[in-house]
Amino acid sequence: MEMTEASKQTTTEESANPEPDQILSPRRSLELKQKKWWISVSLCLFLVLLGDSLVMLLLNFFYVQNYREDSDQDLQYQGTWLQALVQNAAFPLLIPLFFIFPSPKQNQETNNPRFLSFRLLLLYISLGVLVATHSKLFALGKLYANYGVFTLISATQLIFTAIFTAIINRFKFTRWIILSIILTILIYVFGSPEFGGEPDENEEFYSIQAWLTFAASVAFALSLCLIQLGFDKVLAKTKRYGNKKVFRMVLEMQICVSFVATVVCLVGLFASGENKELQGDSHRFKKGEVYYVLSLIGLALSWQVWAVGLIGLVLYVSGVFGDVVHMCTSPLVALFVVLAFDFMDDEFDWFRIGSLIATIVALGSYFYTLHKRNKKKMVELYQTESNIEV
Repeated sequence: MEMTEASKQTTTEESANPEPDQILSPRRSLELKQKKWWISVSLCLFLVLLGDSLVMLLLNFFYVQNYREDSDQDLQYQGTWLQALVQNAAFPLLIPLFFIFPSPKQNQETNNPRFLSFRLLLLYISLGVLVATHSKLFALGKLYANYGVFTLISATQLIFTAIFTAIINRFKFTRWIILSIILTILIYVFGSPEFGGEPDENEEFYSIQAWLTFAASVAFALSLCLIQLGFDKVLAKTKRYGNKKVFRMVLEMQICVSFVATVVCLVGLFASGENKELQGDSHRFKKGEVYYVLSLIGLALSWQVWAVGLIGLVLYVSGVFGDVVHMCTSPLVALFVVLAFDFMDDEFDWFRIGSLIATIVALGSYFYTLHKRNKKKMVELYQTESNIEV
């Protein structure tokens, strides 16, 4: 009889089946949550570094093999839609990962799901067009002037990211974040790698190039802020995610936005007639057509690795932090380029060594702010538990 009552009690306890977060104490639950958060941020940071490095190495390889020995102004527009397309076209490879990563329990109490779905669709279309725009403009900008001028103008994207984030996302800056932003801009200007695709002197048009790169920087900064806004105000509030932020949201954002961007780039590729020049590009490739195709595939995959890492940093931290990490990878990427290619007068000089040291300070300043924020949450929880016990 006693055994029967005990078994009934066990069955009742098992049927309750509480969530793991409910079993753990609030303090332990917050500690585990912060640990998972740090792991996720570190993974995304690694993906950004890996993607940035592979993209620059493959881009240099592509331009070295397809080098224009005879200067011709008619060639300076060649391949810009293709470059924009390559940045977005490999998104189908993320679809299996989307279904592998777990999703939180659906929220059945979502208000006005139709309105949220419409806002989500509008967000993806707007971001897709914006991503295709800055991909095209960056590709055009690199064809108009030397890479030093392009890099100098591109550095303004972090300034615009900070401004847009403050206005759109109501981001609060600390003195450590401001220090990190200033150092990051200097790192990007003085520590950027060499680029083999810059034009000859008689192909440079600085006034046009400046405006194109300036517009591309604004578009890139705006896209980061809108992605953050989409995560906070739209995607996290849908029925599928129930006010929680998980890595699956990163994959959904990247897949949907890249799909729209790919469609825009394909339309541009065929409407401009650039698709007719692809065969000529493959014939000019020094290593042959097979390496031409493989380099494009490698670039497409590398861009997706970079984008997933960047969007992940936007989800878990902010658009400003994502841009800081992206630009702080420049000295390391420059080191890889110096080791991989024998460009004339390209070496890992004192400016790049200084930039590499400054990278540690810039990221350390931002991470210090993140550590203080997490520590503040823990202290507040301790105080709450102490008040309850009293």
